[in-house]
Amino acid sequence: MMRHVVFWIAIAALAAGCAQQGTRTGVPGTHVSIAVTDSGFVPATAFVRAGEPVTIVVTRKTDQTCAKEIVFPEQDIRKELPLGQAVEITLTPSAKGDVPFTCGMSMVSGKLVAQ
Repeated sequence: MMRHVVFWIAIAALAAGCAQQGTRTGVPGTHVSIAVTDSGFVPATAFVRAGEPVTIVVTRKTDQTCAKEIVFPEQDIRKELPLGQAVEITLTPSAKGDVPFTCGMSMVSGKLVAQ
């Protein structure tokens, strides 16, 4: 009987921990870190607040990518991404919705979701 109680307490604690992490995942932020890896932009989707400035810090961690620059076409922003150097970009999404970004060749992409 005691084993069953301990088992269910452990399951409840694990579920509570997972639920807390899940709520943080979609919280809009004012600071977003993005890495450029062999997989592309990581994370490829980040949540921000509409109408508030957000600073995006992009660090290219590989030379095996075409993403040697980042482009926010709707904001007319284009920044070089030197290998291993953090590049800061500050912008303000004016409305709710997606703010797309790509590499300079438009082969690797991601988006900010303004909420």
